[in-house]
Amino acid sequence: MKLVIQGKNIEITDAIREYVHQKIEKAVSHFQNLTTEVDVHLSVARNPRINPKQTAEVTIYANGTVVRAEESSENLYASIDLVSNKIARQLRKYKEKRQDKQHHTSVRTAEVLAQEPVAPTLTQDRAPELPTDVVRMKYFAMPPMTIEQAMEQLELVDHDFYMFRNAETGEINVIYERNHGGCGVIQPRNGNGHTNGKYAKAAENAHTVEPVSAMDER
Repeated sequence: MKLVIQGKNIEITDAIREYVHQKIEKAVSHFQNLTTEVDVHLSVARNPRINPKQTAEVTIYANGTVVRAEESSENLYASIDLVSNKIARQLRKYKEKRQDKQHHTSVRTAEVLAQEPVAPTLTQDRAPELPTDVVRMKYFAMPPMTIEQAMEQLELVDHDFYMFRNAETGEINVIYERNHGGCGVIQPRNGNGHTNGKYAKAAENAHTVEPVSAMDER
């Protein structure tokens, strides 16, 4: 298992490195056959007087699946403890789903909601506002997957959205959690103003999702 430790606004001392190794190895000890690489990102706020939070983020690559967890506290070692426990739970959930699929071959059907009208603009009446700086960039493999697989991945990354390549259309889609429950899927709009017709077929095997071609009101 490859373990990579990075820091932002903090020096990764031998003591911190040893503590991370100890906690992460314990968290993934029962999942060694699934884990190929573990990335640990430790960060401290630039001004501790204003924001005392110290964050530990763990990303695990497990046979093409990404499992992620993040925790913050006022103590870095406490954050490492919290994220180690959380990533262990995430891995356990992932392993249980894999085993469940191996023992159950029946295909679950899903209810697909009717597509709502697309909002004319993404911003509506709000003034567009972008961050002044790009503070971090991430690169990861994007193998094709179904919407159902993307929904399962969304549960494992500790985010409210997940970007994926739709196996049916070959397009980049984003699946996200809606504020009022359920999930939505954002997909590109074709030049004729319509979304790709193959989407309906891809959605047949998904749980309750709502396809949209632009961000709605969530």
